[in-house]
Amino acid sequence: MKGYKIKNFDYIIIGSGSAGSALAYRLSEDGKNKIAVLENGGSDRSPLIQMPAALSYPMNMKKYDWGYISEPEKYLDGRRLHCPRGKVLGGSSSINGMVYVRGNPEDYDYWEETGANGWSFSDVLPYFKRMENAHIGEKEWRGKKGLLHITRGRRNNPLHDALMKSVHEAGYNATDDYNGYKQEGFGAGEMTVWKGTRWSSANAYLKPALKNKNLVVYKNVLVDHIIFSGINAVGVKFYRNNRLETFRVNKEVICCAGSIGSPTILQRSGVGSAKLLLENNIEVIADRPGVGENLQDHLEIYFQLKASKPVSLYKHFNIFSKAFIGLQWLLFKNGIGATNHFETLGFIRSKAGISYPDIQFHFLPIAMNYDGSSPFKGHGFQLHVGPMRSNSRGWVKIKNRNPKMDPEIVFNYMSCKEDWDDFRNCVRLTREIINQPSLLKFINKEIRPGTEVNSNDEIDNYIKQNVESAYHPCGTMRMGKKNNPMAVVDPECKVIGVNNVRIADSSIIPRITNGNINAPSIMIGEKAADHILGISPLPKSNDVPYKNKNWKHTQR
Repeated sequence: MKGYKIKNFDYIIIGSGSAGSALAYRLSEDGKNKIAVLENGGSDRSPLIQMPAALSYPMNMKKYDWGYISEPEKYLDGRRLHCPRGKVLGGSSSINGMVYVRGNPEDYDYWEETGANGWSFSDVLPYFKRMENAHIGEKEWRGKKGLLHITRGRRNNPLHDALMKSVHEAGYNATDDYNGYKQEGFGAGEMTVWKGTRWSSANAYLKPALKNKNLVVYKNVLVDHIIFSGINAVGVKFYRNNRLETFRVNKEVICCAGSIGSPTILQRSGVGSAKLLLENNIEVIADRPGVGENLQDHLEIYFQLKASKPVSLYKHFNIFSKAFIGLQWLLFKNGIGATNHFETLGFIRSKAGISYPDIQFHFLPIAMNYDGSSPFKGHGFQLHVGPMRSNSRGWVKIKNRNPKMDPEIVFNYMSCKEDWDDFRNCVRLTREIINQPSLLKFINKEIRPGTEVNSNDEIDNYIKQNVESAYHPCGTMRMGKKNNPMAVVDPECKVIGVNNVRIADSSIIPRITNGNINAPSIMIGEKAADHILGISPLPKSNDVPYKNKNWKHTQR
């Protein structure tokens, strides 16, 4: 094609998100390799991205969000749920809630037990420590020299203290650091915020990496497919300014496009279910039926409570206060705009016989939805609650060969009987906490779900109509053993059945981790970099995390 010269790179990274930015930094660190990062989005400089408290804006803006919507969900009365994914430098780490959760140690031990050799907790803990610059937490369990700054909010609203006292009154314990020795319990929330600014993977990794002259980032490009010669990846085709271009690769293509983007790129490239590919007139390079399968997510409901006292953040929920908060943040990077306000989190077990927490809580000292709307006028607050380990699985499939066409996204939310039992437990255990004396004195009324929602049928109907995604989709390119027909990548992140292609993002997660998945995604990028560069993995950790001694017999 006339008008441009085909460029050659040692590595081409598709996507600048949580894992992609970390990978770009590590691969470019020694200056030996020529690297291209292809990002469909543009600049992340907007204050709406960089100001932590403005988090509801970018995830609802077409400029920064792919805008995916699920297909009608059969078990949720045909509702279609929003699935925001970052389309900007930093990917979803630039539009997320900035909550930092490593996951539970037993999550990673499960990964290894099911075929992801070398990804047990003792294997991944050193990578979490390498990436962290934790200004808080238990010193021996946390990293202090990494690029990813992690902080805590001030928790100076009296509702935080009231919640912690109510938790204790309900018989639960506190935890000093849910990312440290003991996850189980309630404690201070952690966030990827530094000096009042969102500390996305773009800020932490990509921008420092750009100082290395061997790294080039191409923005506003749409990847069409990976080019193969036989089963060997040799380049990437993408659209820039509505023109199809090609970059050649000398070593490897690493797909970091996330749980929705990575499987669709592989499918368009000829790697996936042979049936799906042939239906779309795509040459089959490798028949991997697991591509796009195993889709998982966390669901949650909001307990929204009308306050009996004027203690919430509602007094700032007006145009004049928002203008002041924005100006204060722009000038000084402090004040109410400098936190995500999820400053208290909790992890509990739903019943005896569960070995580690399977319910997560986020506390917010205002009653509002992710789109910025409020269920009522006046002071209020809310607890987000949801189960951690649903057995429901969905899929992501291309609808045709056009990269501009959104794929078919089906989560199959609530398709397992156990999901309904788990959510009923969430409702009843949450009610028990909010009705303890310390918190009850701040509550005028339970707005949602509402005290009239009590029986199993009433709870189930409420869930069908009101449950929301926590925006943690993952698992669509499952990591496992090469002889597992549904595995897509091996434990070194290599795509099984082809050469010179790896996946490094949340899509390779075998089973979803406890809590928000930004931290595990960044860790995947860090660890994948060592595999790609042929560096020996960091030495295993000998640290032994907490496990409730009475888990077989008690719920708390």
